[in-house]
Amino acid sequence: MTTREASIERKTRETEISLKLNLDSADPSTVDTGIPFMNHMLDLMAAHGFMRLVLKGRGDTEIDDHHTVEDLGICLGLALKQALGKKEGISRYGEATIPMDETLARVVLDISNRPFLAYRVNFKKSTTGSFDLGLIKEFFRALTFNAGITLHIDLLSGEEPHHISEAVFKAFGKALDRATRLESRLKGKLPSTKGLL
Repeated sequence: MTTREASIERKTRETEISLKLNLDSADPSTVDTGIPFMNHMLDLMAAHGFMRLVLKGRGDTEIDDHHTVEDLGICLGLALKQALGKKEGISRYGEATIPMDETLARVVLDISNRPFLAYRVNFKKSTTGSFDLGLIKEFFRALTFNAGITLHIDLLSGEEPHHISEAVFKAFGKALDRATRLESRLKGKLPSTKGLL
């Protein structure tokens, strides 16, 4: 089996990001985005999704974290699209429901080439530490449209913002692992009755 890998470089006046993704490696990731909260979330996502990220990012965080977080989503979305190639033999659909103490989060996705984000996560606070929790939606919006996936994220219960964030990123990693898993019964064919994804 060919290893499904991707390498993305993105440099703008606002950010500079270098990202390598391996969908078939559970080796530890190296994540340094310049935003400690995002380092933690992406490391959790990769670990629970059985993928390896080597990521270095810097942005104009002296203004705020928005540009960096959005561009991280863009780069990860592009890397997913590149690593999956023609999508032959993948399971296509993935779902995961993950608890984190009082929190329960569900992520369902379809590697469909039909970009759509349904994000139903309401935080009772606007920040955790100094991180703006509204940026999580921006991250997943950028990822969704650049990867070409349909993504539903639902908070089923929960109050503590850090727990909610962890459950969401872990659930996304787990759902993505299930969707990208190779299905032997497909025998390398596309998982689509249209013959196209």
